[in-house]
Amino acid sequence: MEKITLSEQEIVNALCIFHGKFRNVDPNNVQIELMYDDETGFSAEAEVNGQIDHYNTSNFIAALRLYIDEQLHRDAMGARILLDLHDDEGIIANIEW
Repeated sequence: MEKITLSEQEIVNALCIFHGKFRNVDPNNVQIELMYDDETGFSAEAEVNGQIDHYNTSNFIAALRLYIDEQLHRDAMGARILLDLHDDEGIIANIEW
């Protein structure tokens, strides 16, 4: 079984691309803030031109699947994605095939 880990920056990039497609804006203009809460899990806020959208854990996974497919050119639907809050690295994604 192959494994890779996406860094917090790669997760931010994935969410920028996802949000850019969702709002039809340049991903470079998207600002992302990642968050974690013990009760609600992983979430993010995406901001473009003062407009803020909130993303929950399932949106994270959808964004990562898009990133895996379009940027890594791998089987996104066959990937097992686990988000993790790491003490030193922040929010990371462990991916297995």
